[in-house]
Parts: sequence; structure tokens; C-alpha cells
Amino acid sequence: MEVMILLLLAFVLAIFLGFELITKVPSQLHTPLMSGANAISGITIVGALLAAGTATGGTTGTILGVLAVVCASINVVGGYLVTNRMLSMFKTKKESK
Repeated sequence: MEVMILLLLAFVLAIFLGFELITKVPSQLHTPLMSGANAISGITIVGALLAAGTATGGTTGTILGVLAVVCASINVVGGYLVTNRMLSMFKTKKESK
């Protein structure tokens, strides 16, 4: 019970901290920071793979683990695509001769 309360407390603090941080970020930095955050979500894939592979909840745990892998993969790929598009905006165009 005590562990559940500590986990809930950490979750609530993360919500408040995340909200405060996001509201303080200027709009010019929002896209680069979110792209980096999505790329860091690769760590989520590792956790999701562990959840899918060691599911002690039977079929339900395995299904939820696979769903977590799919969602985390979409998040990571989207983060890289946004970063690539953002960086391509800053490339100089070569003059054709």
C-alpha cells in the first residue's frame, strides 16, 4: 500500500512539474524540445518490450505490452520525423549552375 501511495505521489508531482515546464517554454523552442523528448522515448520501448516479454498477467498483460511497444514506436518515429523536417528548414539551398 505504501509503495502505491509513493508511486501516485511521484505521478502527481510529474504532472505538475511537466505542466510548469511546458508553460514556461517559448514557442520558438517548443518544437525542438518536443522532438528531443520524443526521441528519448526510446527508453519506453525497452520497458514495453520487458512488459510484453515477462507479462505475468497472462494474455491481457501480453496484449498491453505489445500495445505499449506499438505506441512507443510511433512516438519515437514521429519524433525523428519532426526533428528531420525541422532541421531541413535550416539547410541552405545550393545554387544550381
